[in-house]
Amino acid sequence: MSQTNSLAAEERDFFFIVQQAVLANPFSDERASADAKIAGMFPDTSRNKITQKAIAEIRQKITILEKNGRADLNKFSGKDRQILMAAFLFDIFHFFAKRIDQLILDQINNNDKSMKVPFAAEALSLFRKRGFDSNASNHFFSLCFQLRRAFYFIDRGLVGRSPCMKKMREDLWNNVFTYDLDLYNQYLWNRMEDFSTLILGETGTGKGAAAMAIGRSGYIPFDEKTGCFAESFTRSCVALNLSQFQENLIESELFGHKKGAFTGAVEDHKGIFNRCSKYGSIFLDEIGEVSIPVQIKLLKVLEERLFCPVGSHKEYRFKGRIIAATNRSIETIAQKSLLRDDFFYRLCSDIIQIPPLWQRIREDSGELDDLLAFTIERITGRPSPELLEMTTKKIHDQLGKNYRWPGNVRELGQCVRRILLKRSYKSIFDKETTDSAPGLSKDMENGNIDAKNLIKKYCRLLYDKFGTYGEVARRTGLDRRTVKKHIEN
Repeated sequence: MSQTNSLAAEERDFFFIVQQAVLANPFSDERASADAKIAGMFPDTSRNKITQKAIAEIRQKITILEKNGRADLNKFSGKDRQILMAAFLFDIFHFFAKRIDQLILDQINNNDKSMKVPFAAEALSLFRKRGFDSNASNHFFSLCFQLRRAFYFIDRGLVGRSPCMKKMREDLWNNVFTYDLDLYNQYLWNRMEDFSTLILGETGTGKGAAAMAIGRSGYIPFDEKTGCFAESFTRSCVALNLSQFQENLIESELFGHKKGAFTGAVEDHKGIFNRCSKYGSIFLDEIGEVSIPVQIKLLKVLEERLFCPVGSHKEYRFKGRIIAATNRSIETIAQKSLLRDDFFYRLCSDIIQIPPLWQRIREDSGELDDLLAFTIERITGRPSPELLEMTTKKIHDQLGKNYRWPGNVRELGQCVRRILLKRSYKSIFDKETTDSAPGLSKDMENGNIDAKNLIKKYCRLLYDKFGTYGEVARRTGLDRRTVKKHIEN
């Protein structure tokens, strides 16, 4: 078919903005701005209204192309073709979005058996109608499923309106698709196993949820013959908490062992690297606790993709991706040499920081309300304004607005459960961690504090308020190392 069509200037301008929206991170300001331009609405309008209007505007423009017999990629070339391809993908993606969401929920309930996709034939037919060949149709259908899964797990599993949470969601998306979706689609969609990830954060902040969001969002091809995706995403992320095992068992859990490899090895055992599929990821929690010999073997997996079960010389190839996490800070890892330099630098193709709860609430007080509503809905199965109001009041009355939530999101969840059980929650931590300013003032007034503890508590107070060692050092006139010592010890 001859490629004689071209877009009119007004069409090109409109669809160029659509292309920008398609390539942008959906959690970014860039995407919000592009959607608002497409919708012709002010950016401060609710995100849902803007999205729905943008979808409708694009659908209308493509309908006009269709009526004129121009809604076919094969009738365009060059930049016009690339711009229209993005617009067609946007339209098809959102046309099937709700059905993909339902497929995600059904697959979660169906566990590890990949389900038939009831709308696959309709979707592939629409791709081909728009000018995509058979291979491209299958690829972009698989990509649509991947995009929707990633958005689903990042958006619903990691709630929060604070700037640090917004940045974290952007970081997670970039970890899956890079900063440029076009770059990912052209070069990396089937090569992401080379990009390992280190997740940092205090205990209870949600490192596991972040890791699972990445691990469940990998590219899984669609098999048109079976009508299913190659495997279920529910089995695409295998997790192992390394701190749960004795030193002599960690290698077996990681790499497996052969019968008779050691006392008690009465049969062959498949380790986590054997159980992970080529479309999947391995999540190694508490990576900072593993010994140097284990790090050396993990380094070989990262560099050569090869490993041997304990008691065997046969090498196996690992085709998945590695995600690791630790509650140790970068400074602690470096100072205490917890990780070999070569292992650390090969592990951290990307580093994602999960913010502590106190920082999230400090940046936006509404963060606590969002998390309480989310937690209550998960516990009760439905939204409950009455329970939210009661729980919020108990927390404010009993813990105070400056409570630091040392157990982070995990503690918040248990706090809600305790309040639902007993209508009260008392922190197991010292009261001064809940309201440091009044506690410090009272100690000073009563003469119950010496100079050392006065400086220590004052540094903690400033750190809770401003969030960085550097700012505390500037305000106290102390050097940064001294400030850190006072806060952490």
